[in-house]
Amino acid sequence: MPEYKVSVQGMMCGGCQGNVEKVLREIEGVNVVNVDLENKLATIQAEGVFDLKDAVKKINDAGYEASVAK
Repeated sequence: MPEYKVSVQGMMCGGCQGNVEKVLREIEGVNVVNVDLENKLATIQAEGVFDLKDAVKKINDAGYEASVAK
């Protein structure tokens, strides 16, 4: 299963971490989500119709600054 990494700036607490996890889990094709608050990094395992750009947009729409991690 492919793995994707997204940098997420603006997370300050466990509540923020939970919000980002919730946003990502609602995306079609996402199977596993791990959001690392300390490193500001979301790791996503997804398949099928998953679109990484859509995931980044949804995180940004939730009030965080997301970008594809290098």
